[in-house]
Amino acid sequence: MVEQFKDRSHTIYHGDALEILTKEINSESVDLIFIDPPYNIGKQFSNFYDKWESEQDYIKWAYQWLNECIRVLKPNGTLYVMTSTQAMPYFDIYLREKIVILSRIIWHYDSSGVQATKYYGSLYEPILHCVKDKNNYIFNSDDIKVEAKTGAQRKLIDYRKSIPTQYNTEKVPGNVWYFPRVRYRMKEYENHPSQKPESLIERIILASSNEGYSVLDPFAGTFTVAAIAKKLGRSSISIESQKEYLKIGLRRVLGWQEYQGEKLVSVPKNNTRSHKISQKLDIIQGNLFNGDSTA
Repeated sequence: MVEQFKDRSHTIYHGDALEILTKEINSESVDLIFIDPPYNIGKQFSNFYDKWESEQDYIKWAYQWLNECIRVLKPNGTLYVMTSTQAMPYFDIYLREKIVILSRIIWHYDSSGVQATKYYGSLYEPILHCVKDKNNYIFNSDDIKVEAKTGAQRKLIDYRKSIPTQYNTEKVPGNVWYFPRVRYRMKEYENHPSQKPESLIERIILASSNEGYSVLDPFAGTFTVAAIAKKLGRSSISIESQKEYLKIGLRRVLGWQEYQGEKLVSVPKNNTRSHKISQKLDIIQGNLFNGDSTA
């Protein structure tokens, strides 16, 4: 059964992503799609267990919704898709035959402290940046510029030019992005096992859409994509199968305060921490950002 909730600019579907993509979304109707699907790595998402019987079963399922996303994307639209490091080669090879892959992005982050001891643990997730037409798509480079350390901090001079000039203080990010993972104490935290940072989503929406454009998220989860789309003046379409997460979307995107007699409130967070812990975290975060390869 498919349920729909909406206001003037934002639509939420409650149901199966593949079914809703196939039956509810018109062809060539969406400007930007961000896809953060289940990774097939055994996480529990409310009543859904993220594990297929085989890798091939997972890939077969993924190809179906990838095809549907390509169908609903406008001719000048942009698609971003994430998955596990293990599955991304399948996605990459499949998509390069159907769409243009402009960039292969690495989102890297810090460890929570527990890390592999018998091999090199994973500290990144891959993202494909794709378009239908390599000569006609949106990329607002000025809206996503970051600090260029060579010019802004080191103040080096480029003597190769006819008139020696200081290096630029800003630049467009490369394809390796550092954004901290969402942790419990963070203001944006929602009760979900794989929430993506608002800052990562904001970069994508700013870069690949304009105000008034439509953004589709087929696996909405914490509804961060729709929430940031709303903040930036875009419309959104979200799909979510789990009622527990649907309620997050009703609150974050549509502004509902109650659903079926239940008060909709964000997760309470204790933001109090000792002075010593604050100092230590500030040092760690400072070191991480100083080593940010996007700057």
